[in-house]
Amino acid sequence: DLITQINARGSFALTSLSLPIMAKGGFGRVICMSPPIRTDYKAFRGFTAYNISKFGMTMVAMGAASEYEGKGITGHSLWPATVIESQASKNFELGDRSMWRKADILADAVLGLVSAPDSYTGKQLIDDEYLQAEHGLTAEDLAIYRYDPNVEPPRALAMEASHMGTADSTTFARGDVRRLEEDKQKSKL
Repeated sequence: DLITQINARGSFALTSLSLPIMAKGGFGRVICMSPPIRTDYKAFRGFTAYNISKFGMTMVAMGAASEYEGKGITGHSLWPATVIESQASKNFELGDRSMWRKADILADAVLGLVSAPDSYTGKQLIDDEYLQAEHGLTAEDLAIYRYDPNVEPPRALAMEASHMGTADSTTFARGDVRRLEEDKQKSKL
């Protein structure tokens, strides 16, 4: 319940309060850090609550895109293809740090979305796919985002059926930080 309150309800409440201000100014960007919505029911096994919370965030962005289209306001969801260096990644010990990317990749994608024309709206994006498709980055260019410059991190968080292309089918376990050791045993990390 808490994860839904924070992710889905929090995004909805903040967006609902912000949209009138954006509309008054004739410009705004709603960008939720949430994944593209999956339609494969098997992807929900063991992740139902988490998916409800994150897909709710995506739906908030898509709703803003739809309801404010043509009014200077866009909406998108943005999701990393890999584990991103963050306090959560450290606390939950989400794999070896050489398998991470720096948060700069998300910052660059957000800057691209903020400066994109109003007609570019309603997208459910994966960070590296977006930067390659819309900003011309190559696989070699993406190397600057590696946490370890010598290791290309697996695209463990990217969706198999991403709308911009295909991604690795690796799955990644998430859990309660208070049960980290137990979760690591289950995940074989």
